[in-house]
Amino acid sequence: MAEQKEAQILDFNPTGDNEGRHADLRENLRMVEAIVFASGEPVSEKALLGRLPEGADLQPVLEELKQIYSARGVNFVQIGTNWAFRTADDLGFLLQREAVEVKKLSRAALEVMAIIGYHQPVTRAEIEEVRGVVTSKGTLDVLMETGWVRMRGRRRTPGRPVTYGTTDDFLSHFGLPELADLPGLEELKGAGLLQSQLPANFSMPFPDDDEALKEDEEPLTLEDIEELGLLPPVGE
Repeated sequence: MAEQKEAQILDFNPTGDNEGRHADLRENLRMVEAIVFASGEPVSEKALLGRLPEGADLQPVLEELKQIYSARGVNFVQIGTNWAFRTADDLGFLLQREAVEVKKLSRAALEVMAIIGYHQPVTRAEIEEVRGVVTSKGTLDVLMETGWVRMRGRRRTPGRPVTYGTTDDFLSHFGLPELADLPGLEELKGAGLLQSQLPANFSMPFPDDDEALKEDEEPLTLEDIEELGLLPPVGE
């Protein structure tokens, strides 16, 4: 089906008033395909629009490419607001020998990762409130080393605690187009990750992956970055 659709797109020879529109779509498909294929990292929709002719309609192009590659060995996938080519899930075993072994995360790290995913932006104190136990800085450091968690900013409260959120690498690793695709309450219960009998007031937070800072967040300054050890001290 995907091959037939691609043939219709690439070989279609329209006539009449729609000829120019179909020619533009065909050319934009080729351009987006080339840009994403040549990139070593997922490409943002903003970057793609910046490379396409002025006035180009990007969304139909993305949807067509997604459909074209849906049954192929590589898929055209959405990662947040970015797009990339990824090996089809059912063919991942072919590349196992090439895969880099990822350090197995501890149960504490997995719990923290889940809390950040569903509750972000979230501070260390808020993570501890959800877990009910102290969270070591080392656990957060491990998650940031994997590239799945990032420091977003600081909360506008006394002490200005750092807020944490997930990254596009997190979405890519777990095969999620966006955070809204994280498992919901019923899915988690069905997988045995939540008790079937939950408190009457229990509710799942709705994941929010908006990169923009919230009203109660402020951006990290250069001084903050140095204090947090993300840059060497000035003068070194």
